[in-house]
Amino acid sequence: MKTFSIRRYRQLPAQAFTLVEMLVVIAIMSILVTAGAVGLTGIGGKGVTTGVASADSIFNEARTIAMGQGTKTRVLVAKTLATNSSENLRRIVVVSEDLDNGVPKPNIWILSSRGTLLPDRTYFSQDFSKDDHASGSGSIKTMTLSAPIPPNFRGEYYYYEFNAEGISSSPGASFIIGSGARPGDANSKPRTTSEGTLDFGGLVIWRSGSTSVFRSPKQMELPDKVTQF
Repeated sequence: MKTFSIRRYRQLPAQAFTLVEMLVVIAIMSILVTAGAVGLTGIGGKGVTTGVASADSIFNEARTIAMGQGTKTRVLVAKTLATNSSENLRRIVVVSEDLDNGVPKPNIWILSSRGTLLPDRTYFSQDFSKDDHASGSGSIKTMTLSAPIPPNFRGEYYYYEFNAEGISSSPGASFIIGSGARPGDANSKPRTTSEGTLDFGGLVIWRSGSTSVFRSPKQMELPDKVTQF
């Protein structure tokens, strides 16, 4: 028969999760759930579906940073970049108000993530994304990033803002993307192809900072036929 000796060990104090760690875990869980939900909607092609899931993760990241650092953050969508114009309406990044010993510097923005690019031939819709989606009114606000922001990130952006509590400054705003092409000028509006007339997807941002994915073109208030967006 084997015998076992029992030793007394000094009991270590329990370590609790920090608020930031808990917020990160919640954000990751939300991303996984959303990615699964998007995969079931069937309203967009692969590029649009992937783009919505990526954008949703960026919104969750921005909200988590705002609450964790106690400062404003913004999700930016490139409108007109000073360089890399091919990334107009495709690049999404997160910025936050700079901190001075933990105190936000109003309207002094720094990059908080490198963000992501929407998939090829997938673009942010300037026409269908609204500041108040329920009423179909209000354009998404814009801002400009300049020095000391790195040159390849400088330019004009559409933005969605969260305050230090993770609350959206534009509750009910929508983020809508579609599949298409931009023939010629990179600053022109994207145009749909015959196959992608209703190849759109997106999400709405609630006051709490949480998001909901649109499940049909009807929820996005799209017309029956779309030529440009």
